[in-house]
Amino acid sequence: MIVRSSLVFREAYLAKPPKQERVDEASPVSCMRNLSCVLTARHTSRFTICALAMALSLVFNVHVLSAASPSLAERVIEHKLANGLTVLMVERHQTPVVSINITFAVGGINEQVGQTGLAHLYEHMAFKGTRIVGTRDYEKEKPILDELARVGTELEQRQREIAKRTSGATAEEQAAVDALQKRFTDLQTQASQYVVGNEVALLYQRHGGVGFNASTGKDLTRYTISLPANRLPLWAAVESDRMASPVLREFYKERGVVMEERRLRNEDSPSGLLFETFTSAAFRAHGYGVPTIGWGSDIVSLTPDETEAFFKTHYGPNRATIALVGDLDPKETIALIERTFGKIPAAPQSSARVAVEPEQRGERRVEVEFDAEPSMVIGYHKPGLGHPDDDVFDVIDAVLSDGLTSRLHRRLVREQRLAASVSSDASHPGVRAPNLFIVMATPLAPHTTAEVEAAIYEELERLKREPVSPKELERVINNLDADMVRALRSNSGLASQLAMYQAVAGDWRDILRSRDRVAAVTAADVQRVAAQYFTKSNRTVGVLVKKSNGKAVAATQNNGVAQ
Repeated sequence: MIVRSSLVFREAYLAKPPKQERVDEASPVSCMRNLSCVLTARHTSRFTICALAMALSLVFNVHVLSAASPSLAERVIEHKLANGLTVLMVERHQTPVVSINITFAVGGINEQVGQTGLAHLYEHMAFKGTRIVGTRDYEKEKPILDELARVGTELEQRQREIAKRTSGATAEEQAAVDALQKRFTDLQTQASQYVVGNEVALLYQRHGGVGFNASTGKDLTRYTISLPANRLPLWAAVESDRMASPVLREFYKERGVVMEERRLRNEDSPSGLLFETFTSAAFRAHGYGVPTIGWGSDIVSLTPDETEAFFKTHYGPNRATIALVGDLDPKETIALIERTFGKIPAAPQSSARVAVEPEQRGERRVEVEFDAEPSMVIGYHKPGLGHPDDDVFDVIDAVLSDGLTSRLHRRLVREQRLAASVSSDASHPGVRAPNLFIVMATPLAPHTTAEVEAAIYEELERLKREPVSPKELERVINNLDADMVRALRSNSGLASQLAMYQAVAGDWRDILRSRDRVAAVTAADVQRVAAQYFTKSNRTVGVLVKKSNGKAVAATQNNGVAQ
């Protein structure tokens, strides 16, 4: 779940301390201004800062409060390049470390029918390198990759056409398919000779980088790294190259990896299959109903050309926000980013339209049979980011399931022992568009999903009937404040929140506004929103039914349900 609510910005975490002496930049890689220099230096230098020590320093990045310390609003430095790239910076000089988050306003909702899973597949491909990184000789590799894409696409098209027929392939058609298959295998072998596996990650590792990772959701795609401050030129060279000219090497191999990931997470996982089925039932028109990883039949049909076209359409600098937090000099950093990322042309403005989910007019229920202990999820349609009621749902989420004293946990888990676990989420499966408020629960033997479901409805009805007490409301809002403070304490946490708010809300300052909106939520707001949205006609229910010996049986034991 994306943390985006209740923002009390404790000056103890955001105060600007006296600037300390920077790490000596007179190293073999300090002169890096282009990727060629980077690649030369990577083979001859070793950085001596311990990565573990650097990571620990991020955890304890707590600043000393000063009465004259500026607020976050005053400390964020914003710069926008001519190509549309947004850069956000916050100086923190306690440790010689910078955490960086590159967030693209691109995700599963940007995909078209028949091409689901493209955003997630491209995230995988982005780690395969560029024309310079990840290859032994790109000039020799490129014609092989081009031919491999052509042959692979033709081969799969012919295989699909034959599969549609009841009569199968003629002898001539089968011979053509066999010839294409042999050619495809030979090209894969040739291409593999030029691949330098995992070179981007290894490059960062050699120079003290930690936390190199990526994630894809319905709304966003994000790339993260923390590294020594004097390695910013290395980062700028590598990431600008990845943004400008990624190479889709090992495409078919990686597509197979994604298919296996889907099998493990969605098809062979009881909780994954439940959520996939539930979410697709709740959304009939909007892209939120499609799993981010994609449908299996779509994934196996994705081509290199489609993936490259998706990248060129959506991953330009004008769709990106870069947030940097740590031991940096803003002027030097802006100049560095202008020299590297500033050369990348903006992507064309997308003309694709996203369907609007129609109003739900009746309860929807789905069952998933699986050889696992039963569980369930209940969801209600609600507004997305920017709607006044969205912040009220953050408070309701905390009232119901935030901590051991929350209403659902106290009643279902501790007192009545109906459930092994219960939780809620105010923004499933995304935040940008109207989404779902969901409650997840797993029965505790000998209780059933029906008993747990009835108890959940009683607590939702209680929200409508009884105003939340001033004491409970104060506790909940204070806890939400504390959650956000913890999220902003580390360099990486602050960078993540800045980039995320800029991408989904269009302005990082919505962090500050959100805090004020949550703090203003009243008991009457909670009652009104609960009465308006927690209705049977607006409800979708998904139940995992244990299948044993060919029969569906009642819930008896614990089973964890995760989003």
